[in-house]
Amino acid sequence: MTSFQPETIAGQAPPADSVHPRESSTDAPTSVSRLNDTIRGFIERWGSVWVEGEITSFNRRGGNVFGRLKDLGTESTVAFRIWSSTLNRLPPDLKVGDRVVACVKADYFPRTGDFSFAVSAMRHVGLGEQLERLERLRVQLRSEGLFDPVRKKKLPFLPHCIGLITGENSDAEKDVHRNAELRWPRVNFRTKYAAVQGERCVPETLAALKALDADPEVDVIVIARGGGDPQTLLGFSDERLVRAVASASTPIVSAIGHENDRPLLDDVADVRASTPTDAAKRVVPDVAEQRAIVAQLRARLTGRLTQRVLHDIAQLEQIRSRPALRTPHSMLTSRAQELWMLSNRGRDIVDRRLESERRRTRELSAGLRALSPLATLARGYAIVQSDSGSVVRDARDAPAGGALKITVEQGTLAARSEGALPDDRPLDAEAPGDGATARPA
Repeated sequence: MTSFQPETIAGQAPPADSVHPRESSTDAPTSVSRLNDTIRGFIERWGSVWVEGEITSFNRRGGNVFGRLKDLGTESTVAFRIWSSTLNRLPPDLKVGDRVVACVKADYFPRTGDFSFAVSAMRHVGLGEQLERLERLRVQLRSEGLFDPVRKKKLPFLPHCIGLITGENSDAEKDVHRNAELRWPRVNFRTKYAAVQGERCVPETLAALKALDADPEVDVIVIARGGGDPQTLLGFSDERLVRAVASASTPIVSAIGHENDRPLLDDVADVRASTPTDAAKRVVPDVAEQRAIVAQLRARLTGRLTQRVLHDIAQLEQIRSRPALRTPHSMLTSRAQELWMLSNRGRDIVDRRLESERRRTRELSAGLRALSPLATLARGYAIVQSDSGSVVRDARDAPAGGALKITVEQGTLAARSEGALPDDRPLDAEAPGDGATARPA
């Protein structure tokens, strides 16, 4: 503690360092340093106390831990520090949300006027009430399938319009806009502002989500906040909001906090982004990267086409260099003798077949002529028919005066019967065949 030595000068106000805070006045104020040292001396007399509460902040910096401890029944909190030498003696699994009993000693820093408690011992006594309630809700929602990856929707490759739900003039909004526009300058946003903590957080976020989900131009919705301790993120674990996100028809990206923060909204959203910056990188592609991909694909296509054309040209040259195509008339020359032999053989076969058929035709013609009645007529016989057209076989069938038709080899004669001769006799032995009566012409 600083040693204050009063140096009073007659007729002047005493130096501020020489005035005790209890003796200060308008004319004789005390100094800030004297006030802080007085406060520190008073606090040091408190000693150590055991306190129970819930860890709401647990940040490691330089081997030490700086955090806050919350009352189990009210919203009261105190700051605490755990030095690295003490941290090595504590349970290694201490984290945000743990319900603990800690031995703390009040400490006041005169230089900065900061007040906190130094922890000398800390042990678990069970989950904090809020964390326990959230864990029960997490288990229930998981059993209902709200966290199932199968039900989560895929983000569009290039959304025409991005819906953004965040705090007004927040760093999260600036991060999303800046990083998305860097990746894709022509990106469009439709922003709905909502409280990101406190009692208004859930109803305003629900209203903004309903409006953006009903907008047909919005292709994806980002809910963004710049992190925080579990106490300030409770709204994003509200069951009403979680179920509304699960039933939304538009893909939703959760960008609520840093990597260590994990509200229930992260589990039910279609995509979880660790930060608003990460969300911007997930919802739009990088235009430079896409141009590089297009250029790479063009180069691959050009290379493939060039390779294919060169291959085909080489094949064509190889085919053209073959003897058959270099001197194509040689193919005809080598086949000419074979073609001449085949044509001669064909003519011989046809001639023999024609001669055979001619011979057979003559034989059939001779047989036909031998059997034909015309051959009989050629030997001087005739066929006599009555006027009714029936063949006269008996002289009695041609009574006197009856009209007759006589067919000879060359033509037909009309005649009239004189009747049968007295010395008529049958000529069956000389008949040329059945069904005809022939007489010498």
